[in-house]
Amino acid sequence: MADDTLDCSDIDSYLGKPIQPGRLKEPLANNDIRRWVQAMHYPNRLHYEDEFATESRFGGIVAPQSFPVATDDGHGTAPSCVGRIPQSHLIFGGDEWWFHGPRIYAGDLIHNERIPFDYVVKQTKFAGPTCFQRGDNFYYNQKGDKIATQRSTSIRYRADLAREMGSLNASEDPEWTDAQLAELETRKFEYIKSMHDLGHGKRYWDDVKVGDKLPVRVFGPHSIASLTTEWRAYLFTIWCGVHRRTDLDIAALGFTADMAGKEQDPEMEKENPELTDGAYIGPSRGHLFPRWARYVGMPRAYGYGASMGAWILDYLAGWAGEWGMVVHSNCNYRGPAFTGDITISQATVIDKLVDEQGRSIVQVDFTMTNQLGTTMATAKAEVELPKK
Repeated sequence: MADDTLDCSDIDSYLGKPIQPGRLKEPLANNDIRRWVQAMHYPNRLHYEDEFATESRFGGIVAPQSFPVATDDGHGTAPSCVGRIPQSHLIFGGDEWWFHGPRIYAGDLIHNERIPFDYVVKQTKFAGPTCFQRGDNFYYNQKGDKIATQRSTSIRYRADLAREMGSLNASEDPEWTDAQLAELETRKFEYIKSMHDLGHGKRYWDDVKVGDKLPVRVFGPHSIASLTTEWRAYLFTIWCGVHRRTDLDIAALGFTADMAGKEQDPEMEKENPELTDGAYIGPSRGHLFPRWARYVGMPRAYGYGASMGAWILDYLAGWAGEWGMVVHSNCNYRGPAFTGDITISQATVIDKLVDEQGRSIVQVDFTMTNQLGTTMATAKAEVELPKK
């Protein structure tokens, strides 16, 4: 058994101090929004179909509420990954979102101010001593309007301990018959049809009852192809697509040599962008290459935490409709989406209230599972709906 210590003491000097912000180079385009919803498996016509969007209250294509994280240069994790933890790796642990009202449209130029928040070390069955680190992201448009606040949780752990503790079971993708796949397509369309049925209509707060079940959303099976499509929808994955940080040194954060690399290095990107592309080299390649997934303690290729957060927000926003809005969501990730698995989202209304701002709020309890019933994520969220 290897030495099982996890030294997190270097984090303390960073807490509460702003770090370099995330910056887009160019204003957003409608195709950036379309690419995002396509990658997130979210066929809400407000976000990609011109005619439907033009007839909406927004007068044109609008970004989904999940989109701010696509404008960041690190999935929102930058302020929750500061300080050196020797021989460590990172996965996402959750996100808490607050939405402040303004929406994102083509032509907007989004930036993100970032401040490390706190951390705690706990013993886990996954990797022994594990650091749960949090950091805050504040997303603004070019007018200075605050769009959203994201408190991101990173899980930093020693990959060698994760490998030793037996996390590598189920290394083979499950197999699906043609009949099962056809049934999945039917189930997927049930949720899509629920959005079509609502159309431009209003889901009134008055009509929603405690105990109501939201439509079940199914998608997958996930694959290396689908995960790659997700990765490429994040704007920072495009060569020279964003202003790169100059203070990011992955090796200095304690990542092992095999996983550190030069991902997002602004100087190397000019010389050899292949070496800076996280799809191929660096800590992100564990998502797309089974060999490197196993290296960081995962049984096979796996999905992105920020995508999982987007799936939750999209699911809730799709139910709320264009006249509703997710105002707060607190999501905890229990395990990633692995290749070959499907993702099943469902939620129940657990409360109704009018908050101190006079908003008509529905609170929901959300669960995400795979086909085996294994819990992937949970969330509590507040959704504002129109009142009659």
